[in-house]
Amino acid sequence: MTNQSESVQTALVLPGGGARGAFQVGVLKALAEIMPRTSANPFSVISGTSAGAVNSVVLASKAQHFRSAIAELEQVWAHFRCHQVYKTDHLTMLRSSLHWLSSIVLGGWLVGTPKSLLDNAPLRELLRRNVQFPRIRQAIDNGHLSAVAVTAAGYESARSTSFFEAAEDLRSWDRTRRLGKRTDLHLDHLMASIAVPMIFPPQSVGNEYFGDGAMRQATPLSPAVHLGADRILVIGIRDETGEKAPASLGPPPSFGQIAGYILDTLFMDGLYSDLERITRINQLIDAVAPQQRGGSLLKVRPIDTMLVVPSEDLREIAARHRQELPVAIRALLRGVSGKGAGQNRLLSFLLFEKAYTRELIALGYRDAMKVKDELYDFVSGAEVPRLFAPDWIKRDLSAFQVDES
Repeated sequence: MTNQSESVQTALVLPGGGARGAFQVGVLKALAEIMPRTSANPFSVISGTSAGAVNSVVLASKAQHFRSAIAELEQVWAHFRCHQVYKTDHLTMLRSSLHWLSSIVLGGWLVGTPKSLLDNAPLRELLRRNVQFPRIRQAIDNGHLSAVAVTAAGYESARSTSFFEAAEDLRSWDRTRRLGKRTDLHLDHLMASIAVPMIFPPQSVGNEYFGDGAMRQATPLSPAVHLGADRILVIGIRDETGEKAPASLGPPPSFGQIAGYILDTLFMDGLYSDLERITRINQLIDAVAPQQRGGSLLKVRPIDTMLVVPSEDLREIAARHRQELPVAIRALLRGVSGKGAGQNRLLSFLLFEKAYTRELIALGYRDAMKVKDELYDFVSGAEVPRLFAPDWIKRDLSAFQVDES
C-alpha cells in the first residue's frame, strides 16, 4: 500500500485504438460523475497515443473545466460517422483501389506508390475546427495541468518521439529509440500520432515523417513517468482473457485478419510489458525500507498504476454493427478479409459509426462504475495498492507482487 499526500502527481495514459477510443470516453464520463461537480482536472499529466492522443489533447485544452471537456468528448464520439474520419465515397475508394493495383502491376511507374489505404483528410478538418491548441498553454500557466504528451514514431530515425507541452521545470529526455521533445503542440502532432501504418498517410513534423506512435512505443508509460507522475491511470481498449486454440486447421489468415492482429499488437502489447517492468521496479524499491535506500535506489520512485479495460470483447460488439459501415468500406473489408469472423478485429478499429461508439461509451461507463470507489481513491490521492487491475493482469504479475497484507 502507499498513502500519498495532496502533492501526488497523477497521470492519465490513453493508448491508441482507433474507434475503440470511445471506450476511454465512457470511463472518463463515469469519473466525471464520481468526482464532485466543482472538481478541477484531477490529472497533472496526460499522455496519449493515436486515438488516445486526440482524447488527451481535448482534455488538456479544457483542463480548467473537466466535466465540460468530458461532455465535449462524448458529444463528438457519440455522433461519429466514418465519413468524418476518412473518405468513404465510392469514387475515392475506386481511385484508391486502382492506384494500389496499378502500383503493384507497374512497380510504381507512371502512377507512383500509394501512401495509404484510406484518406483521413476529413479527420484533420474535424480536429482543426474543434481542438483549441493555445488553451493547452493557458491551462499549464494557470496551474490546471503540468504536462500533456503526444507520441508518434519517426520513420527515418526509427524512434518513438513524445512531443510534450509542459511547465518550465519539466525537461526533455533522450533514450535509446525514445525521445521526449518539448514543443508547442499543434495539429500536425496529432495527425502524426494517429497515422496508422498503411491505413492512414504519414505526417511530416519538422524534417521527418511520422506515423502512429504505438509502432515504436515499447514503454507507453514512460512519458508519464518522465513528466513526473507518481501514479498512473491507464484506460486500455482490449480485454486480454485470451482465446482457445482452434480444434482443427482452418484457412490461412486473410490480409485483413493479419492487419487487425498487427494493430491489436501495436496498441496494447507494449502496455502489458511496461506494467510488468514497473511491477518489478516497485518490488525492488518496496523491499528496502525508505531510511535504508541509497545509491541507485535514491534515483527511482515507486509508481502506482490502475488499469481499466473492457469487460467485453470489442470485436463481437463491432460485428453486431458491421452493416452500419458505408457500402464502399464494407466492400473493401470484404475484399481484404473475406466474410469470416477474422475481419472483426480490423473492423473494431475502423468502425467510426455512432451506434458502435455509443455502445463502447456505455460499456466504458459501466466498467468504470464497477470500480468507482477504487477509481475515486486513485485520482483523489487516497491510499491505494501499488497495482489495481483485472484478475488476469494480477495473475500474470503474481510472481512479482509484494505481499501487501
